[in-house]
Order: sequence, then structure tokens, then C-alpha cells
Amino acid sequence: MAKAEQRKLLLSELQLGMRVKLPLSWTNHPFLFNRVDISSAAQIEMIRGLGVPYVFLISEDLGDVQTLDEEEDIEEVAKAPPERDLKADTRRAMRLSQKRFLEDVNQCRNVFSKIVSDPEGAYRLSAALVEDLLGHLQEVEKPFLTLVGMDEKDVSVTQHGVSVAVLAMMIGHALDLTPRELRDIALGSLFHDIGKLKVPDIIRRKRGALTAHEANYLQMHPNFGYDMLNRSGLFPKEVLHIVLHHHEFIDGSGFPDGLTGHKIPIITQIVSLANDYDQQLSGQQTSSPQVALGYLFKNRSSKHAESLIAVLVKILGIYPPGTIVKLSDDSVAKVIMTTKDVSQPQVWACKEDGSEASLRFLSDEGVTVQKAIKAEELTEGAIRTLQVDKGISFYFSSLQA
Repeated sequence: MAKAEQRKLLLSELQLGMRVKLPLSWTNHPFLFNRVDISSAAQIEMIRGLGVPYVFLISEDLGDVQTLDEEEDIEEVAKAPPERDLKADTRRAMRLSQKRFLEDVNQCRNVFSKIVSDPEGAYRLSAALVEDLLGHLQEVEKPFLTLVGMDEKDVSVTQHGVSVAVLAMMIGHALDLTPRELRDIALGSLFHDIGKLKVPDIIRRKRGALTAHEANYLQMHPNFGYDMLNRSGLFPKEVLHIVLHHHEFIDGSGFPDGLTGHKIPIITQIVSLANDYDQQLSGQQTSSPQVALGYLFKNRSSKHAESLIAVLVKILGIYPPGTIVKLSDDSVAKVIMTTKDVSQPQVWACKEDGSEASLRFLSDEGVTVQKAIKAEELTEGAIRTLQVDKGISFYFSSLQA
């Protein structure tokens, strides 16, 4: 069968009914295959969010290529072994986590756009999003974390909110909190930084140190967010408390009210911890998840309950997703998923020059992680292959243990 003719198509030209091919490897997009049949506006928005300048147009009539779909599906099924293929399952789980993350971020953006003009609609959408998050958390008996993100280094308020919700819900799940408490954690996490949208971009996106006036203005964002949500009269007081007090610390050094430990509910403490950790990855402090975790464990014990920090460390493992590591066979890799064996995570690895990239299961190979390394220690080829500059966020893995 002759290949379908392909031409470059600008993202502004995307329309329903088109079949396109993404100019990305499977690790960089949330779809099952590189070929996508565009059947909804949401798919167009997801493609536009991938950060590519164009896609390849294969066909504008899906009916013309249905046979190709069927043949390719049959071929893939025929190649699959009858027993469980862990690599294939992991690839599917990674894609699904990425897809869900992008969908949640887009839904969160939609919620934020309605919070003032249509608060009831925003609340309904956010409640549905929370149910999705809870369902994904409870999908497997023991959930793990997967590295997800967008194709840019700067992490948006909505991306940060979803990632914080995932981390906080994982902590709450490990502590056997009730479904209602997990829902409040999720909703509070999604909205915790909505007040930053009231802060001028020149302050919010400033590189380098803020002036005292700018820092004081930025520290008003919990109050701004609380006022926006409280005005609707729809959100539970527990959620409002999270939004207003997610920068409070148990030693009383936080803001806006300097609350101490016994005055901060456990669910607010959990979100404060998850936010503190994730903010180090989405801000200017550090880009290494392991360094951020080590800093939190060693230097923030007075800010957060040690018992909660211990739970977070257990969830993230020795090498959290996104950490760049050197392997015992001299390969370099990026950790992509936590596993039962925290010392042998699943990684995307390559040679030191960036060649021979592959998904690897260290526990199956007898290969171990020697140490975490900095991006500056990598060659340009390895930096490109491992996508070191890509922002770091987390989502639940649907992979069965």
C-alpha cells in the first residue's frame, strides 16, 4: 500500500476531520500513536499545547484511511506476545498519564476562566475534575508517580495546581484520609494559586529577586484567591482554608496570618508541603527533584511536620521522577516513574553522547543508579535526548504493580 501523501500543516489550520502525524517521539505527546484522527476541539487544543510549530497532514477524509488503521492495529496485535509485555504496558501508562495531565490542565484553565463570570459553572467543572483525579488515584491498589509536563520550562499556575493536587492526594492516600478529605485536598490544590492571576505579570514572571514592594504584593495572592472563591458562596470552608493558608508553616513563619502547627488543619498542612516541594521545581530555586527533596528533608523540618515529609520522601523515592542520573553501565538517564524498588526506577536512558535512547527497567537488567548528576555534567546530545530543559510535573500512574 502506498504511503499517504504528507505535507506540513500549521497548527492554526487544524480542523475537525483531519488525520495528522505529530513530529514528536512517543514520549513527548499524550496520544496512543503519532497519527491522530481529529474528532474533537479538545484534541486540537491538546496538539496546540504540545509546543510544535506544525504537524504533517495525512488526510482530510478519515474514511479514506480506515483500512490503514485496521491493518496497523492488526499488525501491532500480531506482534504483541501473549504474555504481559511490561515495556508496552509502561509506555501505555506513561502516555495515559500525560494525556490525563494535559486534559486536567486544560480543564483547570477552563474553570479559572469562568470563576468570575460563571462561578456555578466553574464549581461544577472543578467538582468533576476532582472526581477524575480521585478516580485516577484509586485506579490501582498501589499508585505510583509518573513524570509529565508540557514542552516548556516555565510551569503555569494551572500545571502547578494539578501537580500539587497529585502530590498532596498521594500523601493523603498514604495516610488513609477519607474520600471527602481527599476531595477537599484536590479542590484546594487546584485553586491554591488562583489569586496569582490578580498579580501583575511583571511581578509574577520576574526573573531574579523581587523588591520589598513586589514581594509584599505577591504575598497577597492567597488573600486574592480566597476572596475570589468566597464571594461565590459555593466552596467548602476546608477548601477556602487551603487557598488562604497554603503558605503557612507549623513554626509560624508563613503568611498571611503566621499560623502555628496546631491551628493548621492536616489537609492544609499536606497541601502546604506539596506546594513547597513542587514550587522549587516550577520556580527558580532548583530544577532537580532529588536536590529539592533533599533540601526539603534537611532544611525545612521546622516548617512542616516531619511525619509528612517522611511520607513525601517515601512516595517520591530516592530518585524522584525527573531526576537525571548516572547508571552503573555508564549510561545517563532521566527517571520517569517510581517503582516498588526505589533504588531501581524506570528510566529513559541514553549513551553519554545522547545516542541509543531507550526505555529501561533497571530491576530487570541488574543495573543500578550510581548517583544523581547535574545538567551541566551532560553533553549537548544527552541534554537534547533527555529533554533536561522541560518543566517537571507529576501525575498518577495507571500501571498495575
